[in-house]
Amino acid sequence: MATEAFEDIAETFDFLDDWEDRYRHVIELGRAMPPMEEALKSPFTKVEGCASQVWIHPVLQGAGPSATFDFTGDSDAMIVRGLIAVLHAMYSGLSVAEVTQVDAMAELARLGLDEHLSSQRSNGLRAMVGRIQSVATDAARA
Repeated sequence: MATEAFEDIAETFDFLDDWEDRYRHVIELGRAMPPMEEALKSPFTKVEGCASQVWIHPVLQGAGPSATFDFTGDSDAMIVRGLIAVLHAMYSGLSVAEVTQVDAMAELARLGLDEHLSSQRSNGLRAMVGRIQSVATDAARA
């Protein structure tokens, strides 16, 4: 249930031969993301469980299960900022009900991220996915 933007990333990863090229691509995705407003970087938006500083600010259009999900995010680590960009491609534009149905770890495994991230980065990635899923679940109930 991946978005077209995520499918584009998956196709690029299929084209890139080695992990170093994929790693650089993730960093480039992070660099291309618009910056997050400093005012949004607060304890409320900070994601706990990440080795780096990570902030995710959800942006919902509408209410209930059909509300459209989006978010802004940032990190003080370039690779993590790139992972945020990958998650943005995965979730942006879906309804909150659809967000709750995405098996993010299976989708990310298609990129080989599960094999090449340190355990700390993997834990942080799971924490980011957990935050997104929690926001979507709460919004779908509203």
